[in-house]
Amino acid sequence: MGVVYHSHYLVWMEVARTELCKASGFAYSEMEADGVLLAVSEASCRYLRAARYGEDIDVTAHIADSNRRFIEFHYVMTCGERKVATGRTRHIFLNKEFRPTRLPDRYAALLGSDAAEDEV
Repeated sequence: MGVVYHSHYLVWMEVARTELCKASGFAYSEMEADGVLLAVSEASCRYLRAARYGEDIDVTAHIADSNRRFIEFHYVMTCGERKVATGRTRHIFLNKEFRPTRLPDRYAALLGSDAAEDEV
């Protein structure tokens, strides 16, 4: 068909999320080394227009909601001026035993004021 396979959009969202962490002041691998894992609990992608093979796709990500127990990212994927898709992922914070955990202060401060201020 000449269009990008639908699951590639989720990979692009993951790359954008990792880059957003770097821009926030830490590498995702650092957080994992500190014993905090981000597990995807929900993911969605709305396909608006076909992205074709060979086109350059830009993906922007931002934190839409967060607290000490979860974080939600929103994404916009564009090709030039054309919006090709939007997406959303929601993650829970887990420890190395894959049990829910609270986000440590260091990361809460880097990931936004909602996460830093939540004391639930």
